[in-house]
Amino acid sequence: MLRENGIGTRGFAAPARSCAALENRFAIGGTLTEIELGTVYSSELGITLLSEVDRYTLEDAVVEISCFLRLADGSYEEVPMGVFEVSEANRTAKCIEIKAYDYMLRFEKSFNGFQSTGTAYDFINLCCHACSVEMAQTQDEIEAMANGSETLSIYSEEDIETYRDVLYYVGQVLGGFFVINREGKLELRKYGSEPVLDIAQKHRFSSSFSDFITRYTAVSSTNMRTETAEYYSVDPDDGLTMNLGVNPLLQFGLDETRAQLCTNILNDLQAVNYVPFDSDTIGNPALDLGDVLTFSGGQADGDQITCITSIKYTIGGRQTLKCVGKNPKLSQAKSKNDKNISGLLSQIEEGKMGLYTYTNASAYTIADSNTKIISMEFTAKEETYAEFIAQMVVEISADAVERSATASGTITIPESSGGGGV
Repeated sequence: MLRENGIGTRGFAAPARSCAALENRFAIGGTLTEIELGTVYSSELGITLLSEVDRYTLEDAVVEISCFLRLADGSYEEVPMGVFEVSEANRTAKCIEIKAYDYMLRFEKSFNGFQSTGTAYDFINLCCHACSVEMAQTQDEIEAMANGSETLSIYSEEDIETYRDVLYYVGQVLGGFFVINREGKLELRKYGSEPVLDIAQKHRFSSSFSDFITRYTAVSSTNMRTETAEYYSVDPDDGLTMNLGVNPLLQFGLDETRAQLCTNILNDLQAVNYVPFDSDTIGNPALDLGDVLTFSGGQADGDQITCITSIKYTIGGRQTLKCVGKNPKLSQAKSKNDKNISGLLSQIEEGKMGLYTYTNASAYTIADSNTKIISMEFTAKEETYAEFIAQMVVEISADAVERSATASGTITIPESSGGGGV
């Protein structure tokens, strides 16, 4: 249904006279390249209607769209596809093209940056009230999650610009991601391991599967107070590292509490054991972001699971599903120290001090000729101050030289008191 600013309703039900495409994607920063915690997804609706009516203004109108599936008995089942707000409407002689987004864009509202303390539910509720979006979960459901009952803090000096940023950090703490569900409510979802559907080869137009499994065995989080990146892992630590960066909600409290929060996040990540894929299927409007799938037939391995991180559904057409991920073997190319240092990059961009330590790969041999043993280069995007400190550990060895000398003189040996002689 198309609800135009509460003025009235105008239905559309004839597929031949309209077409629509729904796309769930990550709206901040472009396309996802790897699985992340705290991701805040936004859905986009594009629809073209055959209509000559031009007396209504559709800006900020609300669109509620549904699919109807015909069952075996001839009846129809309604599948809600979401609630959207029109951001752009272009009219032609006989058509109107509408582009709309779900309520996630309402959280692109400036955060006032006040100091606040509370649980994860308190912060989610704060964002929902400030941006006029309902919550899908209750307080008990949020507090039952790992880290859900912990007290968190935000201070005014934190670099949080919008309410969507707050949701991002809360999602990290809870080990999940946020979406706007089909009812138009904010919902926190977590990565799972139980498949909801198997997609056979006959149901796929095309498909591509990676030959590796994305999995995480460690998390890294930067501690602003100590200016270090703390590392938490499971044994064996042979997978990817989830870098949480500088999360303001993980900066205050006892060291034991911070360690427990990060450990709980790592435990939630153990569910991620997915094969990245890209597939065009016949379409199932009931599938949603975060759903775990299996693929069988063809080049697919029916014993492995995967997860939907991107979905595009064309009503009456194909459905494009994707799962992003990285190869765990690539993480072995970097040392764990390199991964930890990367968490400090955001501090460098804010003008804070950063310390880097470099060691030459092999020893230099210094002899009679001059040898350059230290070379430093750096760049900065703004005026800054840099200090370079070098330490040289030198091991000195001299060439062996054979020498001889001749001495002459008289040696006098005194007599002993015992009366003996020599």
